[in-house]
Amino acid sequence: MPSITDDAWRRTDIRGLRWPELKASRSHSASANGLSAVPARLLRPLVGGEHGGQLVINRGKVVERNLAASLRRKGVIFTDFLTATRQHSALLRKYLGKSVPASQGKFAAMAACLADQGVFVYVPRGVKVELPLHSVIWADAPAQFSRLVVVAEADSALTFVHELASQTQRQHAVHVGTVEVYAGRNANLQFIELQSLGQNVWHFAHERSRVQRDGKLDWIFSAIGSRLTKNFCEIDLVEKGAWGRMSGFYFAEGDQHLDHDTQQNHHAEHTTSDLLFKGALRDRSRSVWQGMIYVAPGAQKTDGYQANRNLVLSKQARADSIPGLEILADDVRCTHGATIGQLEMEHMFYLMSRGMPEAEARRVLVDGFFDPVMERIPFEGVRERLKRVIAQKMG
Repeated sequence: MPSITDDAWRRTDIRGLRWPELKASRSHSASANGLSAVPARLLRPLVGGEHGGQLVINRGKVVERNLAASLRRKGVIFTDFLTATRQHSALLRKYLGKSVPASQGKFAAMAACLADQGVFVYVPRGVKVELPLHSVIWADAPAQFSRLVVVAEADSALTFVHELASQTQRQHAVHVGTVEVYAGRNANLQFIELQSLGQNVWHFAHERSRVQRDGKLDWIFSAIGSRLTKNFCEIDLVEKGAWGRMSGFYFAEGDQHLDHDTQQNHHAEHTTSDLLFKGALRDRSRSVWQGMIYVAPGAQKTDGYQANRNLVLSKQARADSIPGLEILADDVRCTHGATIGQLEMEHMFYLMSRGMPEAEARRVLVDGFFDPVMERIPFEGVRERLKRVIAQKMG
């Protein structure tokens, strides 16, 4: 089990996680009947007006699964993880565990051996999925383990929205998961990942993507839930011309602790990565962001950028931001930056002097702070969801 003596975990203490209690409650939950309903708000389309397919999983049970007939005829696979192990085992084995092996860490090993749910998405070569696919995992149980595998083969196109959510309950809960994403040659993959777990949940994840020659991956994160999150997220640009963008949004309140560890790995020449994470904190919450751009020997003409901006809204909140570069090539362009600040009183005075109440002025300024990351999100539904989160957190 990792501890604060490990460099990657120095700022995230998980000794408060009561494993015996989780084990006992999970055994009781396995025999319990009845599922809490998945909220209707999570099932609405966020990208466009309708889904090309939707998959809803509640406590490991599939409660909805559909995929447009035209996509099925083209060979698109969109199913739950356990069904994929039975019906598509050879194809799944080709990708499963290749980016995030069980040896990656304690929690990656847990997900590998205890997975009780997940999603498998596969788009064959040359297939363009016009309507977005949407999956929801309602993780409303004491302990759950998931695996997500997304594959867009060469010359394909896909927009995929995945939601991980639960309600807040009294008992301790944990979710452990892995995410593996593959964008083939000249593929165009847009992956939106929304996390709104209840504030009783300890969330641990290892996520990694691979982008091949001239492939594009636009990866959008939102983290607003959980009691504690520790997320390792990597993007590997493995062939010439690969392009990857990572856009992150988080807003912590109460005693929440959100820790994101990102890695942009340039393994080939003429690759591009672009990362922007923005977060706000209030009450006694804390955020940690550790970022690294790695440029391998020979990966010339690399263009890498990373930035983390934090807005601290109370005296008790805290943000740690640690950017980094490891460059082993001599013809590159890599830049990084990090900022931590508070609302500017001059801006508050300007708005209030024109008749705006203080609470509304604060909300407007926080909304404006997040605007650069909102501009990166090309989907109106996702932007509206995040703006509602800002209003709720500020309220």
